[in-house]
Amino acid sequence: MVADPPIPRQEIRFCRSSDGVQIAYAVHGSGPPLVVDSCWLSHLQYDWQSPVWRHHLVEWGRSHTVIRFDERGHGLSDRDVADHGLELRLADLEAVVDDARLDRFTLMAMAQGGPVAIAYAARHPERVSRLVFYGSYSGQQAKDPAEAEMNDTLDALIKVGWARPDSAFRRVFTSLMIPNATQEQREWLDELQRVATSAETARSSRRQRLAADASHLLDRIEVPTLVLHSLGDRMNDFSEARYLAAHIADARLVALESDNHIVLEHEEAWPVLRDELRAFLDADAGNGSRPVADLAALSAREREILELAARGLDNHEIADDLVLSARTVERHLSNVYAKLDLHGKSARTAAVARLLTSG
Repeated sequence: MVADPPIPRQEIRFCRSSDGVQIAYAVHGSGPPLVVDSCWLSHLQYDWQSPVWRHHLVEWGRSHTVIRFDERGHGLSDRDVADHGLELRLADLEAVVDDARLDRFTLMAMAQGGPVAIAYAARHPERVSRLVFYGSYSGQQAKDPAEAEMNDTLDALIKVGWARPDSAFRRVFTSLMIPNATQEQREWLDELQRVATSAETARSSRRQRLAADASHLLDRIEVPTLVLHSLGDRMNDFSEARYLAAHIADARLVALESDNHIVLEHEEAWPVLRDELRAFLDADAGNGSRPVADLAALSAREREILELAARGLDNHEIADDLVLSARTVERHLSNVYAKLDLHGKSARTAAVARLLTSG
């Protein structure tokens, strides 16, 4: 019997969005940064040992430093929040990226994170290197009477049964998201709904997410883009994936043979999703290995700051020496690490070593 792959450690951090709301985010894995734009329901700590998400988290962290966060009103982020509009959700993503001191990164839009990721990539094209959509959409969903009636019914179910210990009402959402799940997986997603947020926030945030629309920005996306979507997805119809792929230049669409909104590890679609994502994320590395970055890629200022770091000065001392702010020094060093393909807590030491051995 093959043992389950070990779960790596995650580090929980906090930052504040533009309106003061505290956003929780988690970091795990190693390698180039991969930012995951949150789906509707999440809880960083509860998701960590999840039978639904576990294989995804392990896979992403295999070759990347993964940054994922709980959206406002959910999980470990501030709960007492009323505004879940697109502009503030975009501000939340901006706050996480800035607090994590990322220069360029791959951005993955999960489910209802699509409009936020599109808006971010359009507003900050210099920071997004690759874009992935997983079970997501742009916000241009067709609004018909049947859909409106379904949304009213789901709102009523949330109001009546979301917080009850009995999961019968929440099971409706579970059945839509992972209809082919095991009993353990169904029970976990039932409970996630209860622990992730309150009934009122679930209703309010869901309604505001349905109103978010970034489809008018799709023609501004000019980075390599991969669209992954289950053919039988009952939460976001497969037509949403076709729309994304048709309106983003050179986007590639991968149809997954699954009815589950979240592809589960026991499905035949899982190795397809895993291998497609690996190939896309590793494309810049050639045959699976990245070339050694050259110090020549550094700007004059970045080289100057790295040389001062090599002399043993800390960031505040470097800032005083160059008449800069400590935050500016930190940003330059983050750029150095990104250009040298260095990540994690040892990045500074490795960068200095690279400089000292360069002759």
